[in-house]
Amino acid sequence: MIIRHFVMSLSITVLSLNAFAAPSQSTHEFTLDNGLKVVVREDHRAPVIVSQLWYKVGSSFEAPSSTGLSHALEHMMFKGSSKAEAGEASQILSNLGVQENAFTSDDVTVYYQVLAKDRLPVALELEADRMATLKIPADEFAKEIEVIKEERRLRTDDNPNALAYERFRSLAYPASGYHNPPIGWRADLDRMSVEDLRAWYHRWYAPNNAVLVLVGDITLDEAKKQANQWFGHIPRQPDIIGKKPLELANPGDRKLNIHVKAQLPTLLMGFNVPSLSTAENKRDAYTLELIAALLDGGDSARLTTELELKQELVTGAGAGYSAVTRGDTLFIFNALPNTQKGKSIADVEKGIWQLLDQLKTTKPTKEELDRVKAQLVASLVYSRDSISSQAMMIGTLEAVDLPWQLYDKELEEIEAVTPEDIQRVAKKYFTRDRLTTAYVLPEKENNND
Repeated sequence: MIIRHFVMSLSITVLSLNAFAAPSQSTHEFTLDNGLKVVVREDHRAPVIVSQLWYKVGSSFEAPSSTGLSHALEHMMFKGSSKAEAGEASQILSNLGVQENAFTSDDVTVYYQVLAKDRLPVALELEADRMATLKIPADEFAKEIEVIKEERRLRTDDNPNALAYERFRSLAYPASGYHNPPIGWRADLDRMSVEDLRAWYHRWYAPNNAVLVLVGDITLDEAKKQANQWFGHIPRQPDIIGKKPLELANPGDRKLNIHVKAQLPTLLMGFNVPSLSTAENKRDAYTLELIAALLDGGDSARLTTELELKQELVTGAGAGYSAVTRGDTLFIFNALPNTQKGKSIADVEKGIWQLLDQLKTTKPTKEELDRVKAQLVASLVYSRDSISSQAMMIGTLEAVDLPWQLYDKELEEIEAVTPEDIQRVAKKYFTRDRLTTAYVLPEKENNND
């Protein structure tokens, strides 16, 4: 379970980062009378479009004892509406060569298609129909909830790393809905009812609680015409003002021993930190992003050079931070001790703290920071070559009420981060009263057995 940043090797790192940036693309936004926001980014390299419908609801919106509703409703969205019976819409799209899927996360539920340009009207018609007239039959729900329980068993309960991470997250977020697993707790799946899902659908699935993102071979006029044609008749619902999931200012130093069916121990460390949505100083979020790249940005990053190669403390280690969430988030480390060299989780934990203390006491050199910036920007620019990635980032921002324009400003924001910012942010957030530590141990090491 190692988090890795994708990086590209660069022989020259002293160029201005703007040299890597692609020309700004034509991006437009408009809102229908019923509140549906539409963001359109033109990319006419091929007659292909990515269509994504983002609903502003996910597991962090769910109350205790009612977890798993957003994910279960995602499953039921394929079980029929006024124009298609269960599974029929997917079959229609498949026959037209359309790739479709959906996912549920902490903040959002998303339905997306990748399709030839001339297939877009069919996809939007079916998408709008299930927004307005979804069927949630009791018999289909009874079958699908068993599928979801099996999914949970395979992906989490019988997966040691996933199970450990779920327990870790539940402790790391003591005050916000982010402690809910998107798939839901098993006890809540057992007592979920079809009436619960119907109520969830009617509460959250409305045009004024959604964002439609279209990226590819489409113009603004075409998008306006099709959005109005298929979604314009759907009535607006009462606006929902979602509160940001905020964490305790100083949650305290929390520790957890987790015994799972694993061969080797794993260390998880998570610091409660702000996101772009919650940071009082937005520079902090971009700085945390750069710190993650500095620590875990390839073979020249500090986790690799210091802990893996020089000290031989780990066989693998990673650091990760996601700036784009609706509420406060985590800066996470995970590492595998080098047991062949006799290293323990305690040794690794000490080594990570040494790296963090180094960030606090010694500013990175300009040369090191320029190299890390170049690697990070190169990976961002590379990802933007994909229309699916472009749509995903635009939708992620808009769905958590951040403007899509931040997507095009990210490169200059990263370039503006200074060595002083690195030191300041490390001192501010990498403290023990913000820390959750999980010691993931093989079951045979459980002395309580």
